[in-house]
Amino acid sequence: MRSPVNRHRLWQLVIDVALVAAAWMLSWYVRFDHQPPVYYRRYLDWDVVFLVVAITIPVFVAFGFYNRWWRYVSTRDMWGALRGVGVSVVVVFLVFTLTAFHPARVPRGIWIIYLLLLLAFVTGCRLLARTLIERPAAGTIVARGKEVIIVGAGDAAEQILREMLRTPALGYTPIGLVDDDPRKKNLRLHGVRVLGTTAELKYLLHDRRPDELLIAIPSASGEARERVVEVARTARVPVKTLPGLAEMISTDFNLTGQIRPVEVEDLLGREPVEVDIASIADYLTGEVVLVTGAGGSIGSELCRQIARVGPTRLVLVDNGEPGLFDIERELVDERGFHATAAVLADAGNKRKMRQVFDKYRPAVVFHAAAYKHVPLMEANPLEAVRNNSLVTRTVADVAVEFEAKRFVLVSTDKAVNPKTVMGQSKALCEWLVEAWGHRDDTKTRFCGVRFGNVLASSGSVIPIFRKQIARGGPVTVTHVEMTRYFMTIPEAVQLVIQAGAIGGRGQVYVLDMGEPVRIVDLADTMIRLSGREPGREVPIEFIGARPGEKLHEELWSDDETVTPSKHAAILLVTRPPIDAVWLETGLEELEQLVDAGDTLELVGRLNAMVGDPRRIALVDVPLAATEEASTAS
Repeated sequence: MRSPVNRHRLWQLVIDVALVAAAWMLSWYVRFDHQPPVYYRRYLDWDVVFLVVAITIPVFVAFGFYNRWWRYVSTRDMWGALRGVGVSVVVVFLVFTLTAFHPARVPRGIWIIYLLLLLAFVTGCRLLARTLIERPAAGTIVARGKEVIIVGAGDAAEQILREMLRTPALGYTPIGLVDDDPRKKNLRLHGVRVLGTTAELKYLLHDRRPDELLIAIPSASGEARERVVEVARTARVPVKTLPGLAEMISTDFNLTGQIRPVEVEDLLGREPVEVDIASIADYLTGEVVLVTGAGGSIGSELCRQIARVGPTRLVLVDNGEPGLFDIERELVDERGFHATAAVLADAGNKRKMRQVFDKYRPAVVFHAAAYKHVPLMEANPLEAVRNNSLVTRTVADVAVEFEAKRFVLVSTDKAVNPKTVMGQSKALCEWLVEAWGHRDDTKTRFCGVRFGNVLASSGSVIPIFRKQIARGGPVTVTHVEMTRYFMTIPEAVQLVIQAGAIGGRGQVYVLDMGEPVRIVDLADTMIRLSGREPGREVPIEFIGARPGEKLHEELWSDDETVTPSKHAAILLVTRPPIDAVWLETGLEELEQLVDAGDTLELVGRLNAMVGDPRRIALVDVPLAATEEASTAS
C-alpha cells in the first residue's frame, strides 16, 4: 500500500510533531503565567502530549500537509493549513471532552491559545522555510547577469521577478520595476523597488542604464507596448516581452520560458477580446468535430482550441502532409489530446468525404480549407474555383447528406466587392452558406465568418517582410497608402467558434477587426524592431499595386446591412439571400469549365456571376429569434 507521506518529506512530519507538542505545552504556561496548577499538570505528562500528537498528525496527513514542498508554499496552502489545524484542535477537544480522561477539565482558554499557537507555528515554519530557500545569497543581487528593469508590477511581474531571484542560471539581475499606477511608486516587490511610472521611463532608462527592458504585462495593448518600445529604442536599450494572453494560454505556462524579443505582432495587438471558450462551446463538447484545412494557420488553431473543450473526437482533414502531421503530433504528444483522427485527403473528393463522414459522423464541421494567396490565384484561376468554391460545395453537400448539426465556413474580407479571382471564389462560398441556410429541408445549420488578415499566418506580409529585412532589404510595399486589417490567429479563431454558437440560418458574420494599419507603417516598425533605421539601413521600395488588389479592404459592402450580434466583437451581415437554383446552375457550369481547363471562359463566367448575382426577397426572420433557435439547437 502506498504511504500517504513521501519519504523525502518525513522531516516535515518530524518538525510538525515537535510543533504540536510545543504548542500544547506552551499554551498551558501562557494561560497560567508560567506554571499551571497542580491539578492540571496531568495534561503535561508525556503520554498525554503523545496522545495529542497522535490525534493531530493523522489529521494533518488527511489534509495533505505532506503532499506539498515547503519551498513552493502558497496562500492557498496557508488556507489549507488553517482548515487542517482547526479540525485537529476540534478532534482533540472532542476526545478530552467526551471521555472521562481527567477529573479536571481543560479550561476553555487553553483551546483558544492552543489553536492560535499551533496555527502560528505551522504556517510560520512553512513561510520561514520558503523565505530562507528563496532568499538570494549575500551579494548575488548585484552584477549577476544582465541588469533588467521590468515594466509592470502585477501578478506576471511578480512571478518573473521571483524566478529571476530564485534561479541565478537565468542570468538576470532585476534592478527595478515600472508601473502605470503612481500609487505603487517606491513600494517593493521581493525586495525590488518600483522606480516610477511608465511616463517616467525615459528618465529612468537614462539614469539606470539597464542592459535590458522586459515588458511583463500580458494584457497590455499593442499601443501601450509600442510606447514602451519607442522609449527604449530612443535610449538604445533592448526590449523583451511576455506574449499576450491568448498566446500564453495556448502555450506552456512557464513564464520565464516565454520571455522573447518584442515582435511586430505584439505592437499590432489590440485590447484583448473577452471570449470564454468554455462557456460558448457547449455545441462542441461531447461531439465529433471535423476541421478541413486542419494543417493551415486557421485550421490548426481551430484544432487546438476545440481540443480544449472536450469533443469526443476531432477529425483533421487536409491534403498537405507536413501541416497535417505537425498538428496531429502537437495535439497528441504535446497537449495530450488522443481523440484525434488525421485524414490525408482532398476535401473536394466527394467519394472520399462521404467515406470520412460515414465513418466518423461529425456533428460540427469547420470548413477552413482554401487557397488564399491573391497573386497565385490570379495566375491559377482554375484551382482557385476548384479548391475554394467547388470544394466548399462538396463539403457542404456531404455535411447535409449525413445530417451534421452545424457547418461553419471560414471566409475572408476579400469576398466583399471582390476584384480578384480569389475574392470571387470565396464570395461563392458565402453564397453557398446562404443558400443552404435558408432551405427548410435540411437539419444542418449554416453560417459563415468573414475577417481580414491574421498576424503571422503562412504567406502573410509579416513573414515576407521579416525575410526581406534579414537580407538587408529592400522591403517591398505595393503602395504608400495601402492599408489592411489585422487580427491575431487565436483571437480570430475564438470568434469563429463564438459565431458558430450563435449562427444557423445562413448568416454571415463579420469580426470587428479594429482600425486598419498602413502597410508602410508596418514595414517601418518591423525595420526599427530589428535595430536598424528605415530608409537609411534598410530601404523601403514601392512596387505598385498588383492586378485587382485594393488599396483598402472592406469588411462589408454598401448593399449589406450590419447589425450587432450577441457578442460585441461579432457583427451580423444581412442581405437578400442568393437564388439557390441560379447558384447551383452557375456552379455546375464552373465545374464543367474547370474540368475542361478553359481558363478564359471560366474567368469570364466567374466575373459575370459575381458581378450580377440573382437574389430573392429576404424572408423576414427576427434576428433574436434566429440566434436563439440556433443556440438552442
